[in-house]
Amino acid sequence: MNWLGHASNVTAVQWGVVLGASLAVAILDLRSRRIPNSLTVSLVVTGLLYALFCAGLAGLGQAMAACVVVTLPYVLLFVFAGGGAGDAKMMGALGAWLGIHAGVVVLLTVAATGGAFGLLNLAAKRQFLPGLRRIGASFYVMLVALCSGRKGWELLKPDPDQPAKVADQRLTMAYGPAIFIGVCIGAYVVHSWNG
Repeated sequence: MNWLGHASNVTAVQWGVVLGASLAVAILDLRSRRIPNSLTVSLVVTGLLYALFCAGLAGLGQAMAACVVVTLPYVLLFVFAGGGAGDAKMMGALGAWLGIHAGVVVLLTVAATGGAFGLLNLAAKRQFLPGLRRIGASFYVMLVALCSGRKGWELLKPDPDQPAKVADQRLTMAYGPAIFIGVCIGAYVVHSWNG
């Protein structure tokens, strides 16, 4: 089994890079509400090069596949729900460094952490029930659009007559801390399974 094929094969170097980078992302996102492209793109490139160096072309292919799998849910959130592009790119970088198995574990732990932070954010802003209704309505519209074929995609296009004030009512949060905590939990889960 090659180094990206199983979660237990993720090295201390890989976990060190991922934990250090996600900590940097958490700090940068809290300070500036941005995750810089220079960080995410360099992490993707170095993750792919590390895979190539350690496992050749097969490792590179697996790292690329992991990058796509781990980033895809966040790309969908960016496209359909106004999530952050930096969050999506960072998740892709994590996938490139961790591979499919550990990457999916981290994807799930980051998503759970982000969901919990999102609920706490709604509660802190006293928008819990209205926020849940908006989230439910968004998922419903997306589901209808996906099930309705080409014409259903028209539902997802923004209404040009919608006032800008409505768009400004979105509740946003820095997702970097959720990524860091989710990566820490993911590392613990992977090492617990292997211990």
